[in-house]
Amino acid sequence: MRRQKGFTLIELLIVVAIIGIIAAIAIPNLLNAINRGRQKRTMADIRSIGTALEAYSVDFNYYPKIAAATVTDLVPYLQPTFIKVLPTNDGWNQSMVVQLTTAGTSYTIYSKAKGNAGAIAAQGPKTDFGDAIVFSNGQFYAWPEGMQTN
Repeated sequence: MRRQKGFTLIELLIVVAIIGIIAAIAIPNLLNAINRGRQKRTMADIRSIGTALEAYSVDFNYYPKIAAATVTDLVPYLQPTFIKVLPTNDGWNQSMVVQLTTAGTSYTIYSKAKGNAGAIAAQGPKTDFGDAIVFSNGQFYAWPEGMQTN
């Protein structure tokens, strides 16, 4: 009688269980890393827009005097002289918002972050992916820091 080669059902079930355990551990960490990358990209884009606004103000002694709603409204003022391509969306592919004073004295740029629900909250570091990222007059007002909870 010949002996057949192959895997038993128990061996296959053990391998599938091990793969399932590894996936259960790895997937939440992967999603967290993706969202942190989106936050960092958003912060870099916001800082680039702020730098372009500062360069504009050096040339004209004021920021653009418009009642802008989104960063797209700044394209005629900043692109291509002060920034080659103006980033208009955040890491979650949502429009970033800019608020300028009509006197041209200050600006605020923010992203509503994950879920497009983040409101401008208290100043300082935030620990939720849904918290807004706020940059005003050359510095971050609200930013992500530490372990993110959502």
